[in-house]
Amino acid sequence: MAERPAAGGPEPPAEVLATTAKAETAAQRAARYVFGGIRLALGWIFLWAFLDKTFGLGHETEPAAAWINGGSPTKGFLSFGATGPFQGFYQDIAGAAWADWLFMAGLAGIAVALLLGIGLRIAAATGGLLYVLMWTAVLPPENNIFMDDHLINAALLAGLALIAAGDTLGLGRWWASLPVVRHHTWLK
Repeated sequence: MAERPAAGGPEPPAEVLATTAKAETAAQRAARYVFGGIRLALGWIFLWAFLDKTFGLGHETEPAAAWINGGSPTKGFLSFGATGPFQGFYQDIAGAAWADWLFMAGLAGIAVALLLGIGLRIAAATGGLLYVLMWTAVLPPENNIFMDDHLINAALLAGLALIAAGDTLGLGRWWASLPVVRHHTWLK
């Protein structure tokens, strides 16, 4: 195994440098943009859920039930939509102030991280956990004995963090260059 030259030592030949740094192919570049777009799409899903529940934009949340009007973002679904083995647990926490704040902070934080392409490791972990919790709230899923979009999206979030999808169409490279992020890589 070849040793690295000492500081100030001779540089490796150009042929060695050329073989170690491969040029990005068109397919790799396209894949980067596809996954950057998927990251943005998932970010929008989280942002829309936050905005609709906060302001009652009339899609899933009526204005009278908006969080800013005193409504609870967790009460309706957890009280009436939860099914399966965890139904009692979810009904017990439905409408609790701590559950509302934690849920809304999670939606907002995950949305910001995904849309900006920063903190994807944290966003993947928290977003994945949120998706798995939402999956457990509706067991068994409506169209399959166990698999649904919540589990697919949780896995997708993990993949986006692993491939640093925030570097394309996002601020991921800048974020990773910050001293605090370089020192604490879990912040990537």
